[in-house]
Amino acid sequence: MNHLDELKQFARLHARGQGIGERQVAAVLPRITNDEPGHPESWTRVWTAEADRLAFAGRPLDACRRYALARFPYHGDDDRRRAQDNCVRTFDDWRRRRGIQRLVLEHPGGTVACWTSGLGPGGRRPLVLITGGIVSVKEQWAPLLPRLARLGYAAVVTEMPGVGENTLRYHADSWRLLPFLLDRLSGRARVTDTSVLGLSFSGHLALRAAAEDPRIRSVHTVGAPVAGFFTDPAWWPRVPGVTVDTLCALTGSTGREQLRTLLAEFPLGPETLAAVGIPVGYVVSSRDEIIPRTERDLLARTLPRVRFKEFDDVHGSPAHLGAMRAWLVRSLLRARLAGRARLTGRARLTGRARGAGAGRTPVAGAPATAPAARQRDTTSVE
Repeated sequence: MNHLDELKQFARLHARGQGIGERQVAAVLPRITNDEPGHPESWTRVWTAEADRLAFAGRPLDACRRYALARFPYHGDDDRRRAQDNCVRTFDDWRRRRGIQRLVLEHPGGTVACWTSGLGPGGRRPLVLITGGIVSVKEQWAPLLPRLARLGYAAVVTEMPGVGENTLRYHADSWRLLPFLLDRLSGRARVTDTSVLGLSFSGHLALRAAAEDPRIRSVHTVGAPVAGFFTDPAWWPRVPGVTVDTLCALTGSTGREQLRTLLAEFPLGPETLAAVGIPVGYVVSSRDEIIPRTERDLLARTLPRVRFKEFDDVHGSPAHLGAMRAWLVRSLLRARLAGRARLTGRARLTGRARGAGAGRTPVAGAPATAPAARQRDTTSVE
């Protein structure tokens, strides 16, 4: 499949994921004849013209979604950079009366921009941190923020290194961006009770961060690479060219060979995954063309508390967008309720232990309380 045909194939999937109808996409794609910057029939110019029309008609969110397609898969030329800027600008127009705020953070490696809802002085609300994959900008997920705020969360959506407005370089230590964000959000959200919705490649970052940072209390992801994607020589030739080209751009690699060398540092081993003792929700796409099935099998063997939801779909399950998002929200709420139940149970046990121990002398050398056995949720498929 040539580059333009692959772009069109992915466009159909990503347009559906953003709520753009198939007929609308079908009306645009035949007018695109090339991907040459500056050409009037190029990928970016045609999608930009559609976005401009909708912006002029007073439909900023619809325009934003077309600009997101115009900059797809990454903003590597002048036309795509302008589309990226317009994507942010039109979302900014749409969000102003919807309780969504903008936050820009300076990181030692660059700039990280976020859309937020529910942050406030005192930081009493639990935090939900949302990050997209290597081709999806934060504006694609930010419309979810008011809903999460109504559910009682402080919610923040941002981007992976190198994606959208994030100017950091993507590398094996990029997971450290998540603890950085929690540090900077402290005082405006209850970061000690953080859930991460990390879609696709950012799910890999979330799992790695969760193995190190106890503030992350649950992870929910869709088609996250874990190990085999990065190292399996039999799988790698099947990875779409758009994915490879995007990873080269985000990592600064000059070609496939250098990229493969860099990615060899990314896999999460069994010991790292076993340290992720929090609830994990993972959506599997049975026809995933990017993530190998072996990732699901590895997680089932190593994660102590994991649930799976499988759709008969390609990467990201775009044909099941509504069901997939609903499952992720339920997974998020399930983890929150489980956390409350555990805290309540501990409080009751502590109270009983204090009552039982009143007036009694502990046996010399005996522990005050027995160590709790490590709990392992039954791996489930829904």
